[in-house]
Amino acid sequence: MTAVIAWQIEQEMKVQNLNKTTMAKKMHTSQAALNRLLDENDTSLTLTTLASAAAVLGKKLKVELLAA
Repeated sequence: MTAVIAWQIEQEMKVQNLNKTTMAKKMHTSQAALNRLLDENDTSLTLTTLASAAAVLGKKLKVELLAA
């Protein structure tokens, strides 16, 4: 799931012509935190960081529990 989210954020950043420096500034976070968000192997993803990225990109974040 992390890989899909990271890919979606990167793709939307490309569509909106946002580089990592600009995206991090708009998220009010460090570029290192953004790099962790975009790293599909990093499992320290937080909902706060994800929600911030979604807001900057003009997107909604939807989290739901599904039956196993």
